[in-house]
Amino acid sequence: MTEYFIQAFIYLLAAVVAVPLAKRLGLGSVLGYLVAGVVIGPVTGLVGQETATIQHFAEFGVVMMLFLVGMELDPKSLWAMRVRLLGLGGLQVLLTSLAGMAIAWWLALPWQTTVAIGLIFSLSSTAIVLQTLNEKGLSKTQGGRSAFSVLLFQDIAVIPMLAVIPLLTIAGLAAVGLVTPSTTAASAWWRICPAGPTPWW
Repeated sequence: MTEYFIQAFIYLLAAVVAVPLAKRLGLGSVLGYLVAGVVIGPVTGLVGQETATIQHFAEFGVVMMLFLVGMELDPKSLWAMRVRLLGLGGLQVLLTSLAGMAIAWWLALPWQTTVAIGLIFSLSSTAIVLQTLNEKGLSKTQGGRSAFSVLLFQDIAVIPMLAVIPLLTIAGLAAVGLVTPSTTAASAWWRICPAGPTPWW
C-alpha cells in the first residue's frame, strides 16, 4: 500500500511542477504532462512498472471527458454542423487515409497492412486536441468548431474501422495459408453460438 502512495506522490509532484512550467512557456498542459511522463519514466526510471494499472485510470479519464463533450451537444448543434461534420471530417479521414496508404504502398508493405496504416493515420486524439483548444480559448471560434467537427467524425469513423481491421487480419492469414475458409467459418460459428451443436465441418 505504501508503494502505491509513493508512486501517486511522484505522479502528482511531476504534474505540479511540469504543467505550470509548460503553461508559462505557452506550450499547454498536455505537453507538460507528456514531458513529466518522460522524465519520471524512461529518463529517471522512478515509475513505469505499473503502466498496466495506470492505463485503466487513464482510459476512465478519457471516457469521462467524452461524456462531458457529449453532454454539451444537442441535436440542433449537430444539425448545424452537418456540413463541417460530413464535409471536413469525411475529407480529412479520406485524404489522410489515402496518404498513409500511399506511404505504406511505397514501402512495399502487404495490402492489408497498407489499409490498416492508412486508417490509423487518419485518426487523432480527441481528448488532447479538445484540451488544447479549451486552454487556448479557441473552442468557440470558427476554426475550433471546424476542428471539433473533424474530431467528431473521426470518433464515428472508428466504429467501422474496428470492424474492418480484424477482417484484414483474417485475409492476411488466408493469404499465407494459415487460415482456410473452413476454419474461418468455424470461428464465426463459435462466435455466434459458442454453446451450440458441433458444426459439420
